[in-house]
Formats: sequence, structure tokens, C-alpha cells
Amino acid sequence: MNIFLKAFIFLVIFSGLHFGYELTKWEFLKPICGINESVFQHLKMAFWAYFFVCIIEYYFFRNYIRKKDSFWYSRFLSSVTVPWIIFLVWYFIAAVYGKVEPLLLEILLALIESFMGGIIAGIIEKNIEKIHFTFGFKIAVLLLFFISGFLYVRFTYKLPWIDLFTEPNSL
Repeated sequence: MNIFLKAFIFLVIFSGLHFGYELTKWEFLKPICGINESVFQHLKMAFWAYFFVCIIEYYFFRNYIRKKDSFWYSRFLSSVTVPWIIFLVWYFIAAVYGKVEPLLLEILLALIESFMGGIIAGIIEKNIEKIHFTFGFKIAVLLLFFISGFLYVRFTYKLPWIDLFTEPNSL
């Protein structure tokens, strides 16, 4: 899939997950949708949104994928890292510029940063899928993927004491 198209679909799904629970109040969406504006909830939405895009990508392009093994391990790794790529870009802007205002500009910047995160993850995975994965690498990627998924679901219902999980206005 074209990296820019994939990043755009990621952005659309991410936006859907951002507002999905808020608009519907459907309990079954809580593990994948944002339930507040904390940093953690945005990391969670990015993880699930990117993983869903990878599933869509596989569904539409599975006949063109030569190495399905490499495809999935690179996508699992990208799903784990895309939230942190977005985190790095967002806080780089905050470190250089400070608080972005007005709110409309902040939202626009967040959309651009999320799109950039999708592009960067796509570039990384396209390069990673070309290499041969050792058994240890596969185990490490799967471990990170499943731990990430578990934490994003678990901490939706039971927050730890760390400020990463609090809403910005409550600090």
C-alpha cells in the first residue's frame, strides 16, 4: 500500500477511535477508543488504529505480498512503535515551540503529527520487512505487541498512579 494512503487511512481510523466512544457510549469500544484526553489514551488509539490499517492493508493486498511472515512481523512492530513516534513528534514541537494556541491550530498540528507518524512507521516497516527475521526477533516483536495490546486494554479500566495516564487539565 502506498505509504501516504496508509498514513491517511490511519489518520481517519485514529480520528474515528478518538470520538467513537464519546459519540456512542458503547462499552465494547472502550478498549480501543479514547475515553479521555490523556496522553495514554492517544497512544492507545494510535496503536489500535495502526494495527487496523495493517489488517485492511493485508486484506486488500494479500495476493501481492511475497513474504507474509515478514509482512506481519514488520506490521506488529510498527503498531507498537507508531504511538511512540507520534509521542516523540508531538513533544518535540512542545519542547521547541511550547504550548500551541489557539485550539484549532493545536488540532491541526495534531492531525499533521499523526499523519507524519503514519508515514514514518510506513517507511520503517517497508524497510524492515525486507530483512530475514530470526526466531528471537519474532518472539521479541510478538511479546512487545501483545504486552502493548494488554496494557492498552488493562489501563483503560484500571489506571496506574503514573501521570502519563491523567488528563492534561487534571495535573
